[in-house]
Amino acid sequence: MVKLDPTDEQYQMLLETMHRFNEACNYIAGVAFAIGKANKVEVHKAVYYDVRERFDLSAQLTVRAISKVVEAYKRDKSIKPEFRSDGTIVYDQRILTWKGLEAVSLTTLQGRQLIPTKIGDYQKARMDRVRGQVDLIIVKGVFYLCPVVEVAEESPYDPKGSLGVDLGIKYLAVDSDGEIHSGEQINQTRDQLDSLKSRLQSRGTKSAKRHLKRLSGRMARFSRDVNHCISKKIVAKAKDTCRSVALEDLEGIRSRATVRKAQRRSLHSWSFYQLRQFVQYKALEAGVPVVLVDPRNTSLTCPSCGHVSKSNRPTRDEFRCKSCGFAGPADHIAAINIAFRAAVNQPIVAGKHLNSVTSSGL
Repeated sequence: MVKLDPTDEQYQMLLETMHRFNEACNYIAGVAFAIGKANKVEVHKAVYYDVRERFDLSAQLTVRAISKVVEAYKRDKSIKPEFRSDGTIVYDQRILTWKGLEAVSLTTLQGRQLIPTKIGDYQKARMDRVRGQVDLIIVKGVFYLCPVVEVAEESPYDPKGSLGVDLGIKYLAVDSDGEIHSGEQINQTRDQLDSLKSRLQSRGTKSAKRHLKRLSGRMARFSRDVNHCISKKIVAKAKDTCRSVALEDLEGIRSRATVRKAQRRSLHSWSFYQLRQFVQYKALEAGVPVVLVDPRNTSLTCPSCGHVSKSNRPTRDEFRCKSCGFAGPADHIAAINIAFRAAVNQPIVAGKHLNSVTSSGL
């Protein structure tokens, strides 16, 4: 994210260009939907000259608008795409040029504008790796450029075992070594923010509304930071021990899971997919293999005798096998089962990974 520092006049130029660009996108979407075409060449032939005349866009901005619409329309041809007036503008090398680290030259409705940038040390270290298209976005009235950065990836190694990771709500992640990454801090922060928002909304004054605006997005930023920290630790541990990372494939979990009414907010606020994405891209950079496994019965299966039963888990935190009496923390047991399932790429087999359980101190 590169922050722009335009003058007041340049700010209005960018805003007007953004509104006009997305207005053109909505027009193009209507034409594409009417003719039922999601081919870029065919849509280009149908709208190019009309869009340039109607919306006074430059040739390349028109091309980028057509591409944006086609990409959106391809996802689901049964509906017409709709674009917000403050939606993204896609820039390429023909209409955007970096001027060192101090400024960027980009095309607006009023022609090229040289706009200063505010770049921190994190961005400076990566600006030499910027590649391809750049998105112009606006967040809370501030313009940012989102460039694509090329990241060097290490060659994946041949793992010696797997680090299983069980994802959850009370404990965001528990690995097969028994390390716990608690979600208590996130849940407490969410409760505090929800309580504060409720009080401010009931008050309804101008100052309360200003306060609510300042709180917007705070929880998402906090959760994102926590997920970054957890994923970094997981990948670092796997790399240091030359293991792969084994994660549950939890796609569709929200629609399948049934919880009490009081727990629904926690379930639907659970950012497990973001955590998984962070683990995957950090692992890719570090050359750490990632394996997704079927999560079924991982917390109900005894790693000693293989007995599977709901009664093996008498409480949320406790695992006690009804067949052989083997016991331990439920999330740790699940993580060990996940690691084993990733290693053999098949359903958990009785007794074959007892050594990994006992060596973990259960």
